[in-house]
Amino acid sequence: MSSTHTNDSLNSSNYVDKLKDTHFVFENDKLPSEIPDVEEVGATTAPLLSAAYFIGAKCQDYNDDFMLCQKEAKGNGPIDCLKEGRRVTRCASGVLKDLNTHCSDEFRLHWQCLSFSNLEYKNCRKAESLLNKCVFEKMNLVKKIPGIPEDRQIHLKQNPVLKPVALHQDSEVAFKKAQNENSI
Repeated sequence: MSSTHTNDSLNSSNYVDKLKDTHFVFENDKLPSEIPDVEEVGATTAPLLSAAYFIGAKCQDYNDDFMLCQKEAKGNGPIDCLKEGRRVTRCASGVLKDLNTHCSDEFRLHWQCLSFSNLEYKNCRKAESLLNKCVFEKMNLVKKIPGIPEDRQIHLKQNPVLKPVALHQDSEVAFKKAQNENSI
Protein backbone atom coordinates (compact mmCIF):
# COMPACT_ATOMS: atom_id res chain seq x y z
CA MET A 1 0.00 0.00 0.00
CA SER A 2 1.20 3.47 -0.71
CA SER A 3 0.54 6.54 1.36
CA THR A 4 -0.56 9.68 -0.39
CA HIS A 5 -0.21 11.83 2.73
CA THR A 6 2.63 11.20 5.13
CA ASN A 7 2.51 14.43 7.10
CA ASP A 8 1.56 13.59 10.70
CA SER A 9 -0.22 16.90 11.19
CA LEU A 10 -2.95 15.96 8.72
CA ASN A 11 -6.25 14.80 10.19
CA SER A 12 -6.61 11.84 7.86
CA SER A 13 -4.37 9.51 5.92
CA ASN A 14 -5.22 8.18 2.50
CA TYR A 15 -4.05 4.79 1.35
CA VAL A 16 -4.51 3.33 -2.10
CA ASP A 17 -4.07 -0.34 -2.91
CA LYS A 18 -3.50 -0.19 -6.66
CA LEU A 19 -3.63 -3.98 -7.13
CA LYS A 20 -7.13 -4.24 -5.67
CA ASP A 21 -8.22 -0.78 -6.84
CA THR A 22 -9.37 0.19 -3.35
CA HIS A 23 -9.02 3.41 -1.39
CA PHE A 24 -8.92 3.75 2.40
CA VAL A 25 -9.11 6.81 4.61
CA PHE A 26 -7.93 6.46 8.21
CA GLU A 27 -9.09 9.23 10.52
CA ASN A 28 -6.69 10.48 13.15
CA ASP A 29 -9.09 12.98 14.73
CA LYS A 30 -10.05 12.76 18.40
CA LEU A 31 -13.40 11.20 19.20
CA PRO A 32 -16.34 13.55 19.81
CA SER A 33 -16.80 14.72 23.42
CA GLU A 34 -20.02 12.70 23.87
CA ILE A 35 -18.00 9.47 23.50
CA PRO A 36 -16.27 8.79 26.84
CA ASP A 37 -12.57 8.11 26.83
CA VAL A 38 -11.27 4.78 28.10
CA GLU A 39 -7.71 3.72 28.82
CA GLU A 40 -6.19 1.10 26.58
CA VAL A 41 -5.68 -2.37 28.06
CA GLY A 42 -1.93 -1.88 27.77
CA ALA A 43 -0.92 -5.50 27.35
CA THR A 44 0.82 -7.40 24.59
CA THR A 45 -0.34 -10.68 23.07
CA ALA A 46 1.25 -13.09 25.57
CA PRO A 47 -0.33 -11.59 28.75
CA LEU A 48 -3.70 -11.28 26.99
CA LEU A 49 -3.52 -14.88 25.83
CA SER A 50 -2.52 -16.00 29.31
CA ALA A 51 -5.50 -14.15 30.82
CA ALA A 52 -7.96 -14.85 27.99
CA TYR A 53 -10.06 -17.52 29.69
CA PHE A 54 -10.24 -15.55 32.93
CA ILE A 55 -11.24 -12.42 31.02
CA GLY A 56 -13.86 -14.50 29.24
CA ALA A 57 -15.21 -15.85 32.53
CA LYS A 58 -15.29 -12.54 34.38
CA CYS A 59 -16.42 -10.35 31.46
CA GLN A 60 -18.91 -12.69 29.78
CA ASP A 61 -21.96 -10.49 30.47
CA TYR A 62 -20.22 -7.42 29.01
CA ASN A 63 -19.03 -9.42 26.00
CA ASP A 64 -22.55 -10.76 25.42
CA ASP A 65 -24.00 -7.22 25.56
CA PHE A 66 -21.37 -6.00 23.10
CA MET A 67 -21.99 -8.87 20.66
CA LEU A 68 -25.76 -8.37 20.87
CA CYS A 69 -25.30 -4.66 20.17
CA GLN A 70 -23.09 -5.46 17.17
CA LYS A 71 -25.72 -7.85 15.82
CA GLU A 72 -28.57 -5.39 16.29
CA ALA A 73 -26.61 -2.46 14.83
CA LYS A 74 -26.71 -4.03 11.35
CA GLY A 75 -23.36 -2.75 10.12
CA ASN A 76 -23.14 0.40 12.21
CA GLY A 77 -21.79 -1.41 15.29
CA PRO A 78 -18.41 0.32 15.53
CA ILE A 79 -20.17 3.60 16.28
CA ASP A 80 -23.39 2.45 17.96
CA CYS A 81 -21.65 0.01 20.34
CA LEU A 82 -18.81 2.16 21.70
CA LYS A 83 -20.34 2.26 25.18
CA GLU A 84 -20.58 -1.54 25.35
CA GLY A 85 -17.07 -1.91 23.89
CA ARG A 86 -15.66 0.38 26.54
CA ARG A 87 -17.26 -1.77 29.25
CA VAL A 88 -15.53 -4.83 27.81
CA THR A 89 -12.20 -2.95 27.79
CA ARG A 90 -12.63 -1.78 31.39
CA CYS A 91 -13.50 -5.29 32.53
CA ALA A 92 -10.50 -6.83 30.74
CA SER A 93 -8.23 -4.18 32.25
CA GLY A 94 -9.64 -5.00 35.68
CA VAL A 95 -8.92 -8.72 35.26
CA LEU A 96 -5.33 -7.97 34.22
CA LYS A 97 -4.93 -5.65 37.21
CA ASP A 98 -6.30 -8.35 39.55
CA LEU A 99 -3.98 -10.97 38.05
CA ASN A 100 -1.02 -8.66 38.57
CA THR A 101 -2.13 -7.95 42.13
CA HIS A 102 -3.07 -11.42 43.39
CA CYS A 103 -1.08 -13.83 41.17
CA SER A 104 1.75 -11.71 39.84
CA ASP A 105 4.52 -14.33 39.86
CA GLU A 106 2.38 -17.10 38.38
CA PHE A 107 0.87 -14.79 35.76
CA ARG A 108 4.29 -13.49 34.72
CA LEU A 109 5.69 -17.02 34.57
CA HIS A 110 2.83 -18.19 32.33
CA TRP A 111 2.85 -15.29 29.88
CA GLN A 112 6.65 -15.35 29.65
CA CYS A 113 6.45 -19.07 28.88
CA LEU A 114 3.86 -18.35 26.17
CA SER A 115 6.07 -15.64 24.74
CA PHE A 116 9.06 -18.00 24.76
CA SER A 117 6.99 -20.81 23.22
CA ASN A 118 5.56 -18.98 20.22
CA LEU A 119 2.24 -18.52 22.07
CA GLU A 120 1.51 -22.26 22.21
CA TYR A 121 -0.37 -23.41 25.29
CA LYS A 122 0.91 -26.99 24.97
CA ASN A 123 4.42 -25.87 25.91
CA CYS A 124 3.24 -24.07 29.04
CA ARG A 125 0.88 -26.48 30.81
CA LYS A 126 3.01 -26.55 33.98
CA ALA A 127 3.08 -22.77 34.31
CA GLU A 128 -0.61 -22.75 33.41
CA SER A 129 -1.46 -25.15 36.23
CA LEU A 130 0.35 -22.91 38.71
CA LEU A 131 -1.56 -19.86 37.42
CA ASN A 132 -4.91 -21.68 37.43
CA LYS A 133 -4.42 -22.80 41.03
CA CYS A 134 -3.53 -19.29 42.17
CA VAL A 135 -6.43 -17.67 40.30
CA PHE A 136 -8.91 -20.19 41.71
CA GLU A 137 -7.67 -19.73 45.28
CA LYS A 138 -7.22 -15.95 45.31
CA MET A 139 -9.70 -14.68 42.70
CA ASN A 140 -12.28 -17.48 42.72
CA LEU A 141 -12.17 -17.80 38.91
CA VAL A 142 -11.96 -21.13 37.11
CA LYS A 143 -10.54 -21.71 33.65
CA LYS A 144 -13.10 -23.45 31.51
CA ILE A 145 -12.90 -23.80 27.74
CA PRO A 146 -16.41 -22.99 26.42
CA GLY A 147 -18.28 -25.80 24.69
CA ILE A 148 -15.96 -28.55 25.99
CA PRO A 149 -17.21 -31.06 28.59
CA GLU A 150 -15.47 -31.02 31.98
CA ASP A 151 -13.72 -34.36 31.41
CA ARG A 152 -12.23 -33.14 28.12
CA GLN A 153 -10.69 -29.87 29.35
CA ILE A 154 -7.14 -30.15 27.99
CA HIS A 155 -5.47 -28.12 30.75
CA LEU A 156 -6.70 -30.64 33.35
CA LYS A 157 -5.33 -33.75 31.65
CA GLN A 158 -2.33 -35.46 33.22
CA ASN A 159 -1.17 -36.97 29.93
CA PRO A 160 -2.32 -34.77 27.02
CA VAL A 161 -1.93 -35.95 23.42
CA LEU A 162 -0.09 -32.76 22.40
CA LYS A 163 3.25 -32.80 24.19
CA PRO A 164 5.48 -29.76 24.72
CA VAL A 165 8.00 -29.15 21.96
CA ALA A 166 10.24 -26.80 23.93
CA LEU A 167 10.45 -26.65 27.71
CA HIS A 168 10.51 -23.30 29.45
CA GLN A 169 13.17 -23.67 32.14
CA ASP A 170 11.65 -21.22 34.64
CA SER A 171 8.29 -23.01 34.41
CA GLU A 172 9.92 -26.38 34.98
CA VAL A 173 11.77 -25.11 38.07
CA ALA A 174 8.67 -23.43 39.54
CA PHE A 175 6.53 -26.52 38.93
CA LYS A 176 9.10 -28.85 40.54
CA LYS A 177 9.32 -26.51 43.53
CA ALA A 178 5.52 -26.52 43.90
CA GLN A 179 5.48 -30.32 43.68
CA ASN A 180 8.18 -30.63 46.34
CA GLU A 181 6.19 -28.31 48.63
CA ASN A 182 3.00 -30.32 47.93
CA SER A 183 1.25 -27.12 46.91
CA ILE A 184 0.08 -28.45 43.55
